[in-house]
Formats: sequence, structure tokens, C-alpha cells
Amino acid sequence: MSESKRVSLCPACGACPEVVLNQSSEEVLIGEEGNLTKLNKTAWNTLVEKIRLGELSEM
Repeated sequence: MSESKRVSLCPACGACPEVVLNQSSEEVLIGEEGNLTKLNKTAWNTLVEKIRLGELSEM
């Protein structure tokens, strides 16, 4: 498995925010350069769980 996985939040271009899952440091970066949020493994897994359980949904 690769060390990090990148998912663009706007696949139409390369200048939009992205989600970067970094396996080696067990952290996730969300955003873009100059405007990043960092989640540790526990916080990320909690976010994913809440989405799956329907506690968070589309706006």
C-alpha cells in the first residue's frame, strides 16, 4: 500500500482542496496550502464513523 492517498475535493482541476491520508504518520490533512486542517487517526476514524452512521450528511 502506498504511504499516502490523495483525494481531490474538486476533480475538475488541481487547484482545489484535497484530502491526504498519510499512512506513515497516521494523520489526515484536509484543505489546501495555507489553509489546512490536520486530523489524527482517532479523529479521522470518528469522522468517518459519524458519516457512515448518518450523523453527518450533505448540506
